[in-house]
Formats: sequence, structure tokens, C-alpha cells
Amino acid sequence: MGRKRLITDSYPAVKRREGPAGHNKGELAPELEAEIQPLSVDEVELELLRHFDLAWQYGPCTGITRLQRWHRAEQMGLEPPPEVYQALQTHPGDPRFQFSLWHFYPL
Repeated sequence: MGRKRLITDSYPAVKRREGPAGHNKGELAPELEAEIQPLSVDEVELELLRHFDLAWQYGPCTGITRLQRWHRAEQMGLEPPPEVYQALQTHPGDPRFQFSLWHFYPL
């Protein structure tokens, strides 16, 4: 019998390239850090509302507006976040804020 075959017999070993000097794993390159822009207030509020849509503890969110869902959760004693209510009150006519994530998907 011959020698036992190893996985490295079929696939050649590849050496990893060294990164640029002074660059550590898990850190952005200095040129990329300059390109990152902070989120606007509207983007932060929309992200908060998306998290509210995905939080199952406040009940289903399809077929009703976010404000209706927030009031229903409050009536049931589920203590929905007051920040969500404030975000909904600051944008009363904007469908991006009033309707849930799933509003534009047909059921």
C-alpha cells in the first residue's frame, strides 16, 4: 500500500498576501474611513422604524400602519418604544414612515 492521500495533494498551498504596512485586520483602511458619512436624522429614524417592524413582540405588522400597530401594542400593555411614536408624529404624511416594511409587497 502507498501513502495515505491528503487534501493538500489535490490542492496546492497558497500563501496569503501581506496587507499594507500598518493595517490590522478588522480595521478600515484610512482611505475608506474618509468616505464613510454619518447617517441623517431621517435615515436613523427609518432604521428605528424598520427594527420596530421586525420586532415580533409587538404583534403582526402587515395590513396596518406603524402608528396603528404602536397604539395596539400600547393598549395591550406591550410597552412599545416611545421613540417610534415620536418618529411617526414628526412625519405624519410620509408613506416611508407611516407604512411598514411589508406595505409595498403584495400579500
